[in-house]
Amino acid sequence: MNSEVSILGVLVAMAVTILLIFRRINPTYAMMAGAFTGGMVGGIEVAATLDYMLEGAQLLTPAVLRILAAGILVGVLIESGAANVIANTIVEKMGETRALLAITVSTLVLTAVGVFIAAAVITVAPIALMIAKRTEVSRLSILLAVVCGARAGNLMSPNPNTIAASESFSIPLTEVMFAGLGPAAVGAIFTYFIAKKVNDKGSKVKEIKEERAVEENQPTFLAAISGPIFAIGILSLQPLLDIKVDSLLALPAGGLFGVMVMRKTKKMKSYMSSGLEKMSGISILILGTGTLAGIIVNSSLNQIIMSGLNTFQLPISLIAPLSGSFMSLATASATSSVAISSNVFGEVLLENGVSALAGAMMINAGAVAFDFLPHGPLFHISRDSFYMDMKERIKALPYEALIGILLVLVSTIIYGGLF
Repeated sequence: MNSEVSILGVLVAMAVTILLIFRRINPTYAMMAGAFTGGMVGGIEVAATLDYMLEGAQLLTPAVLRILAAGILVGVLIESGAANVIANTIVEKMGETRALLAITVSTLVLTAVGVFIAAAVITVAPIALMIAKRTEVSRLSILLAVVCGARAGNLMSPNPNTIAASESFSIPLTEVMFAGLGPAAVGAIFTYFIAKKVNDKGSKVKEIKEERAVEENQPTFLAAISGPIFAIGILSLQPLLDIKVDSLLALPAGGLFGVMVMRKTKKMKSYMSSGLEKMSGISILILGTGTLAGIIVNSSLNQIIMSGLNTFQLPISLIAPLSGSFMSLATASATSSVAISSNVFGEVLLENGVSALAGAMMINAGAVAFDFLPHGPLFHISRDSFYMDMKERIKALPYEALIGILLVLVSTIIYGGLF
C-alpha cells in the first residue's frame, strides 16, 4: 500500500463530503466520512487513513481553542444587547433615506467587531424588515444588504475564519484583520449599489411577523463597542510595539472589559455559557474539517496543482484564492474552507515566495465569498430571518455570487500581485 493518498482518493473524499452535506448530514460527520472513504479509495490502509485524519484534527486544535476563547466576547456582545445597540445606533444615525447603506454598514460593523456572521444576520434582520416596511424596499434588497454586508465585515473580523487563517500562517490576528479593510470596503460599497439596484424586485414587507424581545437596561453605544475596541487594541500591540498578546487572551479580555464598562458583571456567567454554546458547534466542525484536511495534506494534490500552474505559466499565488473559493463552494462554510486550504496549501505558498499575509488574506477572501450556498447553514438562517420561501431565497444567489467574486478579485489584485 502507498503512504500517499492518490488524487482519486482526494476527489472521492470531496465528492462524498459534498454529497452528504447536500443530503443534510451534519457537516462534521460528512467530512469525517468523506475523509475515511477517500483514504480507502486512495490506496492507503485503514490504520494510515485514521492516522492522517487524527493528524489533521490535531493541526487545528490551537485554532479550536482560540475560537472557544472568542466565545466569551461573542456571548457578551449578543446576550448583553450590545450587538443590537450597535446595529440600531448605526441605522438611526444614518437615517431611513440611506436605509440600505445603513443596513449594510451595520452588519459589516457587527461582524468586524467579532459577532459571527449568522448571529449578525439574526440581529439585524428585524431592524432591516422594519425599515423595509416603512420605505417599501424589497425583501431581496435588504437580504443582500444584510448578508453581503456581513460577509464583507467577515474579511476583517476576529471571527473563526480569520483566527484559522492567522493560526495556520503563524501571523498576528490583527495583520489579517487590517489586511481585509480594503477588500471589505470595496465589497460593502458594491453590495450597497447591488441592493439599491434590486430594491423594486421581489416581494415587499407588508407586516412584521414577530418582534424581538429587547433586554432591559441596554448599554450606550460607547459601552457596547468598548469590548471589541479593547480586544483589538490589545491585539494591535504586536504589530505596533512588538508586544505579543495572543487572541486566546485578547478576545476573552475584550469580553470581560465590555461587561465591566456596561456594568453587567453579575450576568457574566450566563454570557460565557451562551458564547461557549454558540462556538462549540463551530469548534466541532473545525475538528471534522481537520480530518478531511489530513487526507488532502497527505495526497499528491499539491504536486498536480503545481504542475498545472507551471504548464499554463500561471502565478503560484493563484493557489490561495482558488483553493479558498473551491473549498467554500464545496462546504459552504468559511471557517472550514480557511482551515482546509491554509493547512493544505500554506506551506506550498510560503515555499514559492508568497508572503504569509498574502496567502492568509487571499484564502480568507475565497472562503468568505461563497459561504451562502444552500448546503450551508447561512442560507437557511437568512431565509428564516427574512421569512422568504425557497424560490425567493434562491433568486438572491446570483447577486451574492457576483459580490463574492468581487471580494476574491480585489483581494487577489491587492495581495496576489495581479495588476
